[in-house]
Amino acid sequence: MTVVPGFRDSLHSHVNQRDVLELCADRPLVVLTGAGLSTDSGIPDYRGPGAPARMPMTFQEFVSGPAAQHRYWAPSHLGWSRMRGAEPNAGHRAVAALGADLVITQNVDGLHEAVGTAPLVALHGRIADVVCLACRGTTTRASLQQRLAELNPGWVERHAAVASRPDGDVDLDDTEMFVVPACLTCGGALKPDVVFFGENVPVARVERCYAAVEALADLDGVLLVAGSSLTVMSGLRFVRRAAKLGTPVVIVNRGVTRGDELASYKVDAGTSDWLTALAELRR
Repeated sequence: MTVVPGFRDSLHSHVNQRDVLELCADRPLVVLTGAGLSTDSGIPDYRGPGAPARMPMTFQEFVSGPAAQHRYWAPSHLGWSRMRGAEPNAGHRAVAALGADLVITQNVDGLHEAVGTAPLVALHGRIADVVCLACRGTTTRASLQQRLAELNPGWVERHAAVASRPDGDVDLDDTEMFVVPACLTCGGALKPDVVFFGENVPVARVERCYAAVEALADLDGVLLVAGSSLTVMSGLRFVRRAAKLGTPVVIVNRGVTRGDELASYKVDAGTSDWLTALAELRR
């Protein structure tokens, strides 16, 4: 792996930085994005420099009963009140302009969708959707948010100072009195239609991503990872597959990632500037 300094520091002084941009400039791309792409939109990431340690609720805990679901929905109600106002940043717009064969995002914030990125696989789903665990009916998060607000008047205002998390959640211990509504169709428990830790990504999504990554080997393409620490296997497996097939892997991320040893190039930089420069080269 060749480690390349940050974009602002190295664009004019290091040949390697220009080499990385040019490697990606005219080849087929599959782009894998993570939480670091959305930090410039005001959504904190999980594991970047300065990110606090945290343990998200697992799927097994969520389905254990009403107590766990109250612990989830109370802070999530606050977090969604903030996340839904986030706007796409230059990095999202640049990814949409790259003309990638496929964009795979680990993010659930919907910001790729907001700029019309296509083709796109939202690997972990979208926080803007809600599913009933009993009847599997789906509704919008906006409609659930309205029900939560009506059942818990003043909740958002009373907890305005708590810190946000990257998955539409916040740090909150005061959940006991929070009222959680049930599915309007069957009375079942409601869950955001996203993949929790301990839950499997739907097979069809995984297969589509593998197919795109594997096709890069025949197309002389590149797998570009932007803003992901690759800590969870749901994204790392595609890096492993590309590396096994001899496809160049470029990682643009602040800090160490779990895929660094598999990368052809690692650029220690923020994503917005770097992706914007690449999009300009690919015009």
